[in-house]
Amino acid sequence: MEDLVRLEKVVRTYGHDSIQVKALKEVDLSIERGEFTVVMGPSGSGKTTMLNLIGGLDKPTEGRVLIDGRDTTRLSRSKLSKMRLEKIGFVFQAYNLIPVLTAYENAEYVLMLQGMPAAQRREKIMGLLETVGLGGMENRFPRELSGGQQQRVAIARAIAPEPELVLADEPTANLDSETAGDLLDLMARLNEEKGVTFLFSTHDPAVMERARRIIVLKDGRVAEDVTGPLKKAS
Repeated sequence: MEDLVRLEKVVRTYGHDSIQVKALKEVDLSIERGEFTVVMGPSGSGKTTMLNLIGGLDKPTEGRVLIDGRDTTRLSRSKLSKMRLEKIGFVFQAYNLIPVLTAYENAEYVLMLQGMPAAQRREKIMGLLETVGLGGMENRFPRELSGGQQQRVAIARAIAPEPELVLADEPTANLDSETAGDLLDLMARLNEEKGVTFLFSTHDPAVMERARRIIVLKDGRVAEDVTGPLKKAS
């Protein structure tokens, strides 16, 4: 299989002068196309930092991050934005919904930026909102939705364009087990049928049980890299 993501000797340091914290320490890692992979580890292990670097939301202090063979550390801000629009879907812990847009408008936003016709957008988004349990709520604003409902909108927005890569930071954290299961089923179908690559940061056993690979971070380094179910990891 071909690498979609590659990290080469990646270091990310925060702070300055005498007060510095290394969130990631010379990480080498490859994610192949079509993976359904979990990154796990204790708080402060570097999970969110890794996802932000892979998604081009941040740049490493040292090393390289390659997406589809392109060194993102050398791309301009506009080219990074274009790459994210075309290739990457994001599910953030904080949802990052646009407060002045409805659930429908938030979910369709990336499709609109990509130039998909309005009728096609509507058919796709209405179906997705129904799938994620938000049928009839498409005209509600984020402030009118619970945390779990906002998370569902964020997931719908991320997967609507069927990007090559979805980066999901604790995507099921605010969802009940039934809704989380339904969404994981949907993501698994996109992975199997469309070849969408998923990289999750999570503590949720339901996500980890479905993963085909588990990467364990500890103190900014890859402590374990296990193919198979969580029980094989220690």
